[in-house]
Formats: sequence, structure tokens, C-alpha cells
Amino acid sequence: MNDTPPIFTLSPDNEPRYRGRPVAEILDHPFESVWGLLVDGVAAPALPPAEPFPLPVRTGDARVDVQSAIAQLAPVWGFRPLLDIPPERARQDLARASVLALSYVAQSARAPELPAIPQRQVEEGRSVAERFLIRWCGSARPDHAQALDALWAVVAEDGPDSPSTRIARMVAGTGADVGACLSGAVSAVSGPLAAGAAARAQQLAVQVNDGLDPAEAVRTALREQTVVPGLVPAARDPRAEMLREVCRRLDARLFEAGRALERAGRDLVAERSGRPASANVVFWGALLLDHVGFAPRLFNALIVCGRTAGWSAHVLETRAQLLTP
Repeated sequence: MNDTPPIFTLSPDNEPRYRGRPVAEILDHPFESVWGLLVDGVAAPALPPAEPFPLPVRTGDARVDVQSAIAQLAPVWGFRPLLDIPPERARQDLARASVLALSYVAQSARAPELPAIPQRQVEEGRSVAERFLIRWCGSARPDHAQALDALWAVVAEDGPDSPSTRIARMVAGTGADVGACLSGAVSAVSGPLAAGAAARAQQLAVQVNDGLDPAEAVRTALREQTVVPGLVPAARDPRAEMLREVCRRLDARLFEAGRALERAGRDLVAERSGRPASANVVFWGALLLDHVGFAPRLFNALIVCGRTAGWSAHVLETRAQLLTP
């Protein structure tokens, strides 16, 4: 771990890098390779196929389902405290828990009245994203798999100062098992000022797509919520621009509405905050998930899927620091 570049850095021109590699270079890579780059330092497939494991809890909220189900893995799979296991075992536990988290989200997203997709059919998927889509709806369109891989690559890591990463590192710092570390991190992405803003951003874009004036949509959001979901007072975010380009390339149905909101919000948000405004990763990620056909209530959990990569890398790094004399 010490011989690899830092997990996340920004280049002088604000371009994000994972382990020293520009995110733009891995945008089209399968998610399992991105997980490998962050955790192992090598962009190679690093996640095994998810083991057949029925979702133990179904609440109607996919984020709640995956958060509770990951924590329940500890007694089932014998996860032990990080301080009591070698790094190889910790890494193996994180890989198993990460890929099963994706399976749990796909199972939770599937309508409860529908039968589960047979495991043999799921295993026909050639990548983690394809198997996710098959487990969810029975098939995997190439553009849908591409959309998921792009989203998960972009949201996989957000730096050590993001709330969810801080929690993952704090829990790992107590020596807890990996299930507790990942479950704790999930809780920090649920709020409307974090990944929870995705559903609200999509709803705003739908209104504009249906004919609402984008400037009026922004003014209403600022008046009622004081914020415009996904449009924040901040400098340009290269990762959001990457997802915007993926939306354009895939001809996402809300792309034009998103661009109109982005243009209207740039000046109107800046007038209130005094700072330049731009769309963030959550904004364009929401419109990409809409393209795949996911309901807004699932957006939060789908972003969690990608974050498992960065969290896993930080958990291993924290474990190593704990055991360094």
C-alpha cells in the first residue's frame, strides 16, 4: 500500500486522479477495474462475481436495505476486527462485501412481486454492471451498462474529506470489521445535501423537460429550498463534466433539460451566493440514472454502489496506519 500513489489527488488544473491516474482515462473501464485501481493500485478486474445471497431485509428503501444487510454479513461470513486479521483477509472481506452490496441494491430495486432472476442467468453477464442489470431487470443493454460503469467510476472516490469517507476511516480506526466500516459510510450519503440530492435534481429536470421555464425552476427551488439540487456555488467540477458528456453521448432523455438548468442556475445561484455556480456529480449522475430507467428513490443506493471502491481503499489504508509502529 505504501508503494502506491495516494488514493485521490487533483492535478494542477483540478483534474481528479485515482492512484495517480486521470479519471478521464478509466471512465469507460468496467467498475471492477476501477475498484482494483483504488484498492490494489492496478486497474485490473478485482471483484469476484457476487455469491448467491438473498437480501435479508426488504424495507422499500434500497439504501436502508443495503446498509443493514452489509452490517449483517459480519456474523454470517465471520468478519473479524481489522486488528485481528492480515491485510490479505481484510482486502478479501472488502471485495466480497462490496460486490454483495451491489447485489443487494439490485435485489432491492427489483419489484417485490417479481421472482428473483436465476443465478445462472445473472452469471451470463460479462461484467459487474451487466450482472447488476440482469439481477435487477433480467437483461443488460450495452448503453445501460456503460452508463453504470461511467457513474460508478466517477463517484468511486471523493477524497478523504468527504463525509462518508471520514466515517469509513473513523470506524476503521476503531479496528471494527469491514461490514461495520462500509455500513457506517453508507449512512453519510443519504442526506439531501449529499447523494440524496440526486432524486430532487432529476425531478427538477423532468419539470423543465415537460415545459417549465428553467430560470423559473431555479428561482422556485431557491425560494422554497434555498438550494438548487445538484447546482452548487463552486468552481467547475471536471467529473460532473465527464458525466455530462456521457449523457450527451448516450442521448439521455433529460440531457437538454439538464443543460438548460445548468445555464439558468449558473447566474441565479451565483447572484445569491456571490460565488460561481456549477452542476455537480450528483446532478449529472441523476440524469444518467434516469436514462437507465431507475426510479429516483433508487438513486442514493446506486451511488453507494460506486462509493464502495473508495471506502474500501480508505479502510485498508487506515488499517495499515493503525498497525504502523
